[in-house]
Amino acid sequence: MAFVGTGVGTLRSSTSSFCGRMQGSGFHGEVFATAEVKSASRARWTMMPIGVPKVAYRVPGGQQAEWVDIYNRLYRERIIFLGQEIDDEIANQIIAVMLYLESEDSEKPIYLYINSPGGSVIAGMAIFDTMQHIKSEIVTINVGLAASMASFLLAAGSKGKRFALPHSRVMIHQPMGGAQGQASDIQVEAQQILRIRENLTHEYARMTGQEYENLLQDMDRDNFMSSYQAREYGLVDQIIEAKSQAQ
Repeated sequence: MAFVGTGVGTLRSSTSSFCGRMQGSGFHGEVFATAEVKSASRARWTMMPIGVPKVAYRVPGGQQAEWVDIYNRLYRERIIFLGQEIDDEIANQIIAVMLYLESEDSEKPIYLYINSPGGSVIAGMAIFDTMQHIKSEIVTINVGLAASMASFLLAAGSKGKRFALPHSRVMIHQPMGGAQGQASDIQVEAQQILRIRENLTHEYARMTGQEYENLLQDMDRDNFMSSYQAREYGLVDQIIEAKSQAQ
């Protein structure tokens, strides 16, 4: 594993050596470096593993900080980040975090940041049902692209608490399938897709205020929207303006 180090002074591969051990979530091992400091001041080091970003975090009452990955640190602030394709694994992780945060304090909101191309409808619906089930408000924020099932989760946030960054985009469309096998199997799959499309469209209509027939037409093909168009359509409630514009 590689590390990035910053220090005060000039670094040379010679005499003085430093050896330390870091312990924390996701990392156990020794860090070795050699440094010779020209100035009289003592070198100060900040080490962070390259890969998944890690930050120093000290548990309240603890004696020293430990390295935790950035996502676990955000969980402690009730922030969940959906930044990949939606599948069973990520759905299970998000559901587990939501249930834990709700049990910890159901009066505080949970923040779901979204930058996802969508993915499995079944996995996405599991997240959606959990969002509807728990008592905590779910604040959704589109920070890049909320496409397909991700746009559905964006719209599923608590009313008035669905946000988008100015240059984020949203895409809605009807569900897709890829059935193979005997004709009877393909027929069953087609019936399931039509039933899923009906359920999704009804939920979109409830969350956006759009007419069912209008949604069917708009979702017939990939339909991309800017953040402002998504607000007009009812997928989000507010645009988070840049600080300079807000002032």
